Amino acid sequence: MAQQTARIPLPEPQTMTAEQRVVLDAIVGGKRGEIIGPLRAALHNPALADAWQKIGAVLRYNTVFEPKYSELAITLTARRWNSELEWVIHRDAGEKAGLSVEILDAIRDHKIPDFDDPKMELIYDYICELQNTGQVEAALHARVSEVWGAVGVVELTALTGYYAMVAMTLNAHRISLPEGREAELYPDDGQPPRELSNLPQRGPHR
Repeated sequence: MAQQTARIPLPEPQTMTAEQRVVLDAIVGGKRGEIIGPLRAALHNPALADAWQKIGAVLRYNTVFEPKYSELAITLTARRWNSELEWVIHRDAGEKAGLSVEILDAIRDHKIPDFDDPKMELIYDYICELQNTGQVEAALHARVSEVWGAVGVVELTALTGYYAMVAMTLNAHRISLPEGREAELYPDDGQPPRELSNLPQRGPHR
């Protein structure tokens, strides 16, 4: 697939303002180590980019969730929103965090993964229900709270909401994949459907 050009200019280090450089340095000097994806667009407003990168760092690296659980939530969000770049980045991160290829392939292919970890099932159920319907049943909300506490259910909700915003930014501005990477969700023509993808749910919550 031909590399796509973003719909907006993306600030480059050599032409950035002093305010943009401060934010860029904070991003590349943190755990991300690079600037990629939506933050490149957000840098048009340095205050927005700074707030964005701070909340993103909290939700990705400083919650009660082990990385494999966070990355499961993020990859599900990417699939729901048909976000090719978000998927490519976080599929890699998910594998590094311990998500199996089989789980990731199932999510990509709109199938229910086979989990051997009840906590992963719980994350899966919560994200699927919230992303598909915008609501969460009381029993499911309570189960997440029982395992991770009130802080966990707050963080998990914020995490999937944040990455939905990331996906919308990437999709709206058509920010391209990293050099050398190929599309995985829609490899044939690179064009996602006009509607969101339904995440297959596992059934009633007990």
